[in-house]
Amino acid sequence: MKTVAEVTSMSSKGQIVLPKKIRNQMELKSGAKFVVITDGDNILLKPIQEPSLEEFDAIMDESKKWSAEVGMTEDDIADAIKTVRGKRKSS
Repeated sequence: MKTVAEVTSMSSKGQIVLPKKIRNQMELKSGAKFVVITDGDNILLKPIQEPSLEEFDAIMDESKKWSAEVGMTEDDIADAIKTVRGKRKSS
């Protein structure tokens, strides 16, 4: 994909308009969702694209296959979630 540079500004409410050229190139529609990442100097907007039901089913099938291969159980997953949630509360 060709690199495109455009200039935009931020409103008093923190809103940024993505230039039309970029929206068109990336085929972004109204309501598109983004993850916003910063390293302190730069801001990255990454569009979030939900998988289709077929893609989601394929991901779930692959996950189930992997978990069976490594011997992971539902209890292991529940324990991992409890551990992470416990760490967040104590932080």
